[in-house]
Amino acid sequence: ASVTYHPRSPAHFLQMAMSAITPTNACLSISARRSYANKSESLVAIRSTSAARSIHSGIICGSKKDSKKGKKKKQEVTSTSSAAVTANAPSSVDIDWDNLGFGLTEAAFMFCAKKKRGSGEWEGGVVPFGDISLNPSAGILNYGQGVFEGMKAYRTAKDRIVVFRPDQNAARIGLGADRMCLEKVPEDMFIKAVIDTVAANKAYVPPLDKGAMYIRPLLIGNGPILGLAPAPECMFLVYVSPVGAYFKGGQLTPIDLVVSDTFHRAAPGGAGGTKCVGNYAQVLVTQLEAKGKGYADVVYLDAKEDKYIEEVSSCNMFVVKGKTIRTPPAGETILSGITRKSVIQIAKHRGYEVIEERVPLEDVLEADEVFCTGTAVVVVPVGSITYKGDKKVYCNGEVGTVGQEIYTAVTNIQYERAEDEFGWVVEVPEC
Repeated sequence: ASVTYHPRSPAHFLQMAMSAITPTNACLSISARRSYANKSESLVAIRSTSAARSIHSGIICGSKKDSKKGKKKKQEVTSTSSAAVTANAPSSVDIDWDNLGFGLTEAAFMFCAKKKRGSGEWEGGVVPFGDISLNPSAGILNYGQGVFEGMKAYRTAKDRIVVFRPDQNAARIGLGADRMCLEKVPEDMFIKAVIDTVAANKAYVPPLDKGAMYIRPLLIGNGPILGLAPAPECMFLVYVSPVGAYFKGGQLTPIDLVVSDTFHRAAPGGAGGTKCVGNYAQVLVTQLEAKGKGYADVVYLDAKEDKYIEEVSSCNMFVVKGKTIRTPPAGETILSGITRKSVIQIAKHRGYEVIEERVPLEDVLEADEVFCTGTAVVVVPVGSITYKGDKKVYCNGEVGTVGQEIYTAVTNIQYERAEDEFGWVVEVPEC
């Protein structure tokens, strides 16, 4: 059975959706589907076809040129498919915004779609948040066949809700799909799924300066497979959660790091530059050991020479000396972070010399300032780095001037306190 777009009533959508759900193809668990039916919510689905894209022709992936004037248009998305769902979405939620940490708060809705390997189309849509059903032999469970993204939505100073650079995440998950032999999610579908999921859960977007909505797109091989091979079916999910600062001390609190001289995060020829699920569980043992000794996280060196810095567990690193900022080049062992890319562009725009090159640990320990970047942490200053028992303190353990400047510049764009000169934010329209 397939669920397709029809401009009819919510009741019609519900009837179509429920008739399409079977024990073998349902995204939701039985309990979630019962809850779904009891609430009389509607599932509005999209299919990644030319017809569906023409129906939702308001989607613009990234930015494009005006054919007549040759001018670059600001990216925007017109979301219509989630209207029936968001009509029943909560208008407010009981959350203590002043004490919001970085943990999962279940929102009301998520996006779920499936596609057979090598055939058919993506089928699914926005559904109530709930458990998913997986065969024990699913590719993701047995062989780790999965990639994911990290993104954020913000409630801004202009009283809007915006998503930061979704086109970049769409492109990166496409590269990850190629690397992990997963079915690719078309860029327009990816952006629409994200926008629709945020719109359905807009009550969960924190007030201005109280945090952000974390967005987790997830692409997995959910089909059953016994031998080592790509899963016969893939599932694309998007769920969200309101979050506060990633590290305990709060945003812009300098963190203490320790260099691992035992474990490596990635190796040449591997998948370290892909945001795949297997790259993260392996660092937990090192991270937990470091946290047990009072450090916030771990710096990993290259696997070949144990000489050059690569990443912190989930962050890119930047090293400051005067007006020069250096960062390890993204590639086969280092993830091409969206925040990293944004910081490089902003720093260059502000007159800094930014060099993407391998950075020896000895240069890091002699730097004026070090900071890390990532979707979760945004920009976080490094207060100290410890290597083989020797501790190097930066900026007297306070926020450095460069890190502060870059953090302010990035967040001013994200929260629309400053003009978005680069066209990075995409508005989530009112439904």
